[in-house]
Amino acid sequence: MSSHAPRKPSPAATGAAAANDAAAAPDLGERRLYLNRELSQLQFNIRVLDQALDERTPLLERLKFLLIFSRNMDEFFEIRVAGLKGQIALDHELLGADGMAPRQTLAEIGAIAHRQIERQYAILNERILPELAAHGIRIARRDQWAHRQKQWVRRYFREEVAPLVTPIGLDPTHPFPLLVNKSLNFIVQLDGTDAFGRDSGLAVVPAPRVLPRLIRMPDDITEGGDCYVLLSSIIHAHAEELFPGMNVLGCYQFRLTRNADLALDPEDVEDLALALRGELYSRRFGSAVRLEVADNCPKTLTAHLLKQFGLAESEMYEVNGPVNLARLFRIASKVNYPTLQYKPFVPALPKVLKHAEDLFAVIAKQDVLLLHPYESFAPVVDLLRQAAKDPQVLAIKQTLYRTGADSEIVDALVDAARAGKEVTAVVELRARFDEESNLTLASRLQQAGAMVIYGVVGIKTHAKLMLIQRREGSELVRYAHLGTGNYHTGNARLYTDYSLLTSDEVLCEDVHKLFSQLTGMGKMLRLRKLLQAPFTLKQGLLDLIAQEAANAAAGRDARILIKINALTDPKMIRALYKASIAGVRIDLIVRGMCCLRPGVPGVSEHIRVRSVIGRFLEHSRAYWFANDGEPRLYLSSADLMERNLDRRVECAFPIEGKKLQQRIFGALELYLADNVGSAELQADGSYRPVTRAPDEAVLDAQQQLLEKFCGTEA
Repeated sequence: MSSHAPRKPSPAATGAAAANDAAAAPDLGERRLYLNRELSQLQFNIRVLDQALDERTPLLERLKFLLIFSRNMDEFFEIRVAGLKGQIALDHELLGADGMAPRQTLAEIGAIAHRQIERQYAILNERILPELAAHGIRIARRDQWAHRQKQWVRRYFREEVAPLVTPIGLDPTHPFPLLVNKSLNFIVQLDGTDAFGRDSGLAVVPAPRVLPRLIRMPDDITEGGDCYVLLSSIIHAHAEELFPGMNVLGCYQFRLTRNADLALDPEDVEDLALALRGELYSRRFGSAVRLEVADNCPKTLTAHLLKQFGLAESEMYEVNGPVNLARLFRIASKVNYPTLQYKPFVPALPKVLKHAEDLFAVIAKQDVLLLHPYESFAPVVDLLRQAAKDPQVLAIKQTLYRTGADSEIVDALVDAARAGKEVTAVVELRARFDEESNLTLASRLQQAGAMVIYGVVGIKTHAKLMLIQRREGSELVRYAHLGTGNYHTGNARLYTDYSLLTSDEVLCEDVHKLFSQLTGMGKMLRLRKLLQAPFTLKQGLLDLIAQEAANAAAGRDARILIKINALTDPKMIRALYKASIAGVRIDLIVRGMCCLRPGVPGVSEHIRVRSVIGRFLEHSRAYWFANDGEPRLYLSSADLMERNLDRRVECAFPIEGKKLQQRIFGALELYLADNVGSAELQADGSYRPVTRAPDEAVLDAQQQLLEKFCGTEA
């Protein structure tokens, strides 16, 4: 038995503890009870990096984890660090429940991030790249090029690179250029005087953004396998050709990370789409937040760069390798080395759908629950395609958050609109980093004749809903899809999410009312089954938690099991603390940020927090309550964050019927038993990997689900 097995306090112990704790009446607003959200997010990024060291994971997948860490850190600096710096700049420092000021948070972030980024490059250089080379996948450094490779690189530089490069000498008429966010650049130290008599000694070379950062060398000049060369190496090797007659004393790559959060004031915006197009350009040139530079760059040059960007030395990261590591995804994703990659799998179809030609007929008889990616997302797409062609279908309504302009979902909506259906799409233009794609898909839908709505001003529409209205005889019948993930077929292969296909009259009526609120105007409509943010979701969950606390205090069966991406809302945390004090056994599966501090005596002794990281991104949200033997279960698009509960349109939908409930509960219990990809949050905010007892079997929750649904073994 694992030392992390679920705990169930005896009724007597629970009652006594509850009485003692009630007498003590701990202050649940104390800062010590809350973890800092930024540092918690950083801890998640570190756990992702840790996966690059797990030798049970195929080598190319370990490389992916290392590169995902890079992407995560980019966004962390672009959004979270930029936000903290903005508060300081405006002298408007906000304290979270943990009480840590932005300046202190930034100092801790800097210390942790420097250690982890240095560790990342050590893992890359000392572990990943040598192992890849042993399997025939190499990134050839300049000092490793053979004669024929040097010739090929020179020709590539002269034919493909040099015509596109614009070297910029720095002097009074050529001030330091405005560099695009996260672009690859070089600072070059020069000696000599040019044709115009200039001798500033410095130049900047922005790498052409249209060129690939990683180039595969031809097979006839390599020793077999796959041999790549970095664009940065090519430019570095031929820097002198960019400055004829000058002596290049040094050439050093660097990259600047900027604030990439969009600042739109809803009260000042008349046309959201038009305003957003302007902001997307501005995002490329936001204020500087981080400088990455080659670790052999002289101090005089790094000092010059820091001064240009208005950054402190603590905001500089010296790296031993490419500054733009995410570009190595080409290796991780494009090569075909089956032994170094996860085994492919075919998502399953539920028996009821395997030979179904009419999805409406199936859904009319029973609810269909899908667990992606183990079960296919195709039925969701097929339902929309069938609706687009079905002459009995009159109207389709859908929310779109992250989808892609060329997705099958958008194709089906376009077909439906062109076929004369009433198509309404609620497109959330402000889905971070997908704004441009969403603007494109909105235009495409409008051109096809669909009605496109941009949601509610100042509140993002994050709920995942589809509603189809169909004439069947003399009646109008509704069918709905409700999900925890996005309408993105690519993500449905990589993210774990739930889909519910239903014709439940009450649930479909609730979905209809929710769409009416989004597209029209009026007072809040009463929903009978759905919990909806920003109106009833937060209070509904608080009530469910309070009911478990009351059940525990009365000696009845009480347990809470929640799976989410993040937990930061102080009110929700206080409610969970109260339930724990009352004796409720609480298991939280929180992938990323968690500001709740478990294991605090007298407060959170009955709370366990786990994070699971594996092949698939854990993205589903589930809320399960024991309810004294009559469980209540909701799936949702919402995490327990202030933004989700107070400032977004979200929904939580009930799963009714013991069979479907047990399917979800069984999967949640499987995650709690995982001893491969799990880490447990400690009271000090650190995470401890879950370890197996000597006689305990290996249990990988994601792999077990793959085997169960798809028959795929490790």
